[in-house]
Amino acid sequence: MSRILTYIGRFAVIVIGYGVATLAASGFLHLLALGAAGLQPSEAPPFVIGSLFFSVPFVALFVGYFAFTPAAVAILVGEVSGQRNWLFYALAGGAVGLAVALLFWQGPAIGFETGTGAEDSITTPRLVASLVGSGIVGGIAYWLCAGRSAGNWRSTDERGGSISSGPPGS
Repeated sequence: MSRILTYIGRFAVIVIGYGVATLAASGFLHLLALGAAGLQPSEAPPFVIGSLFFSVPFVALFVGYFAFTPAAVAILVGEVSGQRNWLFYALAGGAVGLAVALLFWQGPAIGFETGTGAEDSITTPRLVASLVGSGIVGGIAYWLCAGRSAGNWRSTDERGGSISSGPPGS
């Protein structure tokens, strides 16, 4: 019974870590957008700062939705292999951001002209880099919440150690 509670507890930590990661990635995207608009933190009007309290969690819902499948794969790999290194989760987050960018990747429209320029496309290097960067920030945030204890749900005998602390045969 305690094993089941361990699994449920670890699952709760993973879900909380994923929520924190999506909030961090959304916050990073907002910082990039504010910087692209030319706003400095000291120059931002109060209504911009106030709207971030609604906007960041709202965009985090979309980040969590689109990044769920690749992030679930990365989390599963990290949990099964017992990865506790921040670099693994940062690189995995970058890969998740790249996977989200590839999700929206579209070829050129065939048969008609849309009249929009390349600045509206997901193929813009700035947009792809911002998605990869937000994935890296989200991966590090996940590591801070849940990744540092990855693999703790397994017993020590499954990781190659012994359960007993005494000498063999005692």
